[in-house]
Amino acid sequence: MTNDKGQRTKIMANPTKILYVEDDPGSQTLVSRVLMAEGYQVLLADSGLEGIHKASAERPDMILMDINISDLDGYEVTTKLRSLKSLKDVPIVAVTANVLKGDKERALIAGCTGYISKPIDVDAFPDQVKSFLQGYQETVPPEEQIDYLTEYNRQIVEHLEDKVRKLKEANQTLQKLEKMKSDFIILSAHELRTPLTMAYGYARILMTTEVVKNPPLSDDEMVKHLAEKIFSSINRLNEVVNDILNIALIQADEMVLDIGFVSLEKVINSALIELDPFEHGRDLNINIYPPLSGLPDIEADENRLRQVFWNLLSNAVKYTPDGGSISVDGEVIDDYILIRVSDTGIGIKKEEQENIFSSFYISGDTTHHSSHKVKFMGGGMGIGLNIVKGIVNAHQGSVYVKSSGIPGEGAVFYVSLPLKQKTENNVQ
Repeated sequence: MTNDKGQRTKIMANPTKILYVEDDPGSQTLVSRVLMAEGYQVLLADSGLEGIHKASAERPDMILMDINISDLDGYEVTTKLRSLKSLKDVPIVAVTANVLKGDKERALIAGCTGYISKPIDVDAFPDQVKSFLQGYQETVPPEEQIDYLTEYNRQIVEHLEDKVRKLKEANQTLQKLEKMKSDFIILSAHELRTPLTMAYGYARILMTTEVVKNPPLSDDEMVKHLAEKIFSSINRLNEVVNDILNIALIQADEMVLDIGFVSLEKVINSALIELDPFEHGRDLNINIYPPLSGLPDIEADENRLRQVFWNLLSNAVKYTPDGGSISVDGEVIDDYILIRVSDTGIGIKKEEQENIFSSFYISGDTTHHSSHKVKFMGGGMGIGLNIVKGIVNAHQGSVYVKSSGIPGEGAVFYVSLPLKQKTENNVQ
């Protein structure tokens, strides 16, 4: 039969499948047209890695291999394909413009069955392909094999050394950029902290003045309301800046701990008082179980641990609907204290449990994002649990979560902290 351009096209009941690994579109088009006119099914791959993937997945009857392709060259791709059991007997023919002395032999040593030079002869090409499909194979004379094999191994080692060198250079560049990013975030957070600290201090002074605490007139009630809103907003902004600074310090491995003897009961109660979900209209049953009062003090940074439990309790409050329960208990296990923060909230899906401690990971839709720290389903910047993990790790502890992912069954966060700190660079 003929195609729409009047060219004769052969039809095969079960067409032979040929994979052509080539990154030049013109060569792809020419070879495809010639082969398809002979009734072959043609698959194309634009790179060495794609060629390996398609050859493994499609198991073609024949592979045509350009030598000068991107990422891995044709020699390396051929050697890799020959190591695959399913492709060890598939003819691989080099189709390349490399026609200098030794190019053909190098292709055969790498594992090619034969060699066809470019530009192809469109009249002879179908017969060449057919002969390789029928078992024709070119070889390197035995007396030359050792020399070419030695040269090929040397080229592979040189190529590998070049790749490793480039990877190291790229890694060094990425590390420099990462350091610049961390330094910028830390400096920016410090610059923001200075005016914020002053504004926070003045707002606190304002909140303690008599006219705000006990306004004598109705107009002063408005002053009190506005002062409270200003103080609340500044306090929230201060928390955000602190979180940004903390995540930068954690990622740069520059977090310094101020170690002292710490009561975990005191720290957890302090974090809960600071959150004050009841003041914001939340109807939750929160239990700090008595065993906490019997736990020994541990060596830790009190302010950092307050951040840990503030974030864990804030998450529990935000993801537990009104009427639900939150509980905190703990016990001594060998040289560690294990604290459990449990809730009866919406739970955490199994597939998300590995990601929630990562930086900037936010579960759910952010379209209707809310930054409220205790509102049900309120959001954040996606760094709270990463800060938790960073601080706990800095204390040589561990943190993990268990949840069925079923709404109403909630989640349990486990924080394990050592009773005593080993001397480390990040401990003062």
